[in-house]
This record gives sequence, structure tokens and C-alpha cells, in this order.
Amino acid sequence: MFLLGSGFDFPPIELASKEGILAIGGDLHPSRLFAAYQKGIFPWYNEGEPIVWYSPDPRMVLFPNKIKITKSMRKILRDSTFKVTFNQNFEQVIRHCKTVQRKEQEGTWITDDLEKSMIILHKNAIAKSVEVWQNDKLVGGLYGIDLGNLFCGESMFSLVSNASKIAYIALAQKLEKENYPIIDCQVYNDHLASLGAEEISREHFKKYLP
Repeated sequence: MFLLGSGFDFPPIELASKEGILAIGGDLHPSRLFAAYQKGIFPWYNEGEPIVWYSPDPRMVLFPNKIKITKSMRKILRDSTFKVTFNQNFEQVIRHCKTVQRKEQEGTWITDDLEKSMIILHKNAIAKSVEVWQNDKLVGGLYGIDLGNLFCGESMFSLVSNASKIAYIALAQKLEKENYPIIDCQVYNDHLASLGAEEISREHFKKYLP
């Protein structure tokens, strides 16, 4: 495990621990965050704790053309009950991701500093969002880092049933049309696995980094 200094450099991701921990310390300056994602590294920690930087092996990813859409979900999409937009309300999306209650999870990894830096990255067209609306109310969405050929998903939220699934499906379909090879989902998650995400080795994942 490495202790980060004031610069924005990171050690090679192959040096991460078995748990995927590569380094601790540093800060959440937008330039450091952007440098991290470009190298396949992301911060994951609780407020009040040192910043921990991860590069897990295996890595959870979605190949956009492998998105799984059930018959019931196809019907929901056809019914046009929900409206999907892109980058229309990033700040509200990240705020919901930060504050929504999640089962078996205390607190949030989206700290005030991370939120501020992500908003700066959004204003520089690096962090992007998907919004899901119902009756003109924001009911679901997700956000992440767009590296140009790789989208690094960070967090999603849902205030009504299926809203986050709709955001995820819409993102996958959009990125498939734009020839993005994968969406980074970071670590294994049953919910994402049910939608087609799968684990690949860190070495395989590295091939998709810019």
C-alpha cells in the first residue's frame, strides 16, 4: 500500500493488495480524480476516514451490447411512463446518490469534497449523468466519469421501482451506439450482474484504459 503525496501520480495498479487497495491519502482535487480514473483507480472510503484508492481484481464491467432487458422491463420502456435525459441535472443526481438510503449500508462514500470535485468535472464535460423523470419529477439516475472510450460508473439511485434500471439501460444503449466497448462497474454487485455486468481480470480491464 502506498501513501500519496501532493502530486497527482499513482503507483502501477498491479501493485494493489489482494483486496484491491492501491494507496491511501492525497486529496480529491478534480485533477487527481481524473488522473486516477484514467489509470483504472477510484476512491472508496467513508467520511472522516483517510482516502483509500482502489483498483480491484477482478473488475466488474458491462459490455454495452450484453445488457439484459427482461420482457417486463421492455414493456415498461415501451409504455413511456418514464422520460430519460442526459446531463440535464447532474448536481441533483449526485445529491440523490449521496443521500438516498441503501440497505445494509451506513453513511455514504460520496463526501462533500467528492461531490464538489465531481461537479467541477461535470462543468468540464468529464463527469456526466443520466436522469430518469416521472411526471416531471426526478425519480432515478446515475453518474460517472466519461473517459472518451470508457464510462466509469460511480453511483445510481432510485426513488421509484425500476428507475435506476432504466437509467442503466439507457446509458448502455447510448454508449453502444457511440462504440464504447465497456462500462466500468468497479466491484461485483448482484443488481448489476442481473443486468448483464460481469467480472473480468484487471489485466483485461487495462486494455480498455485510455
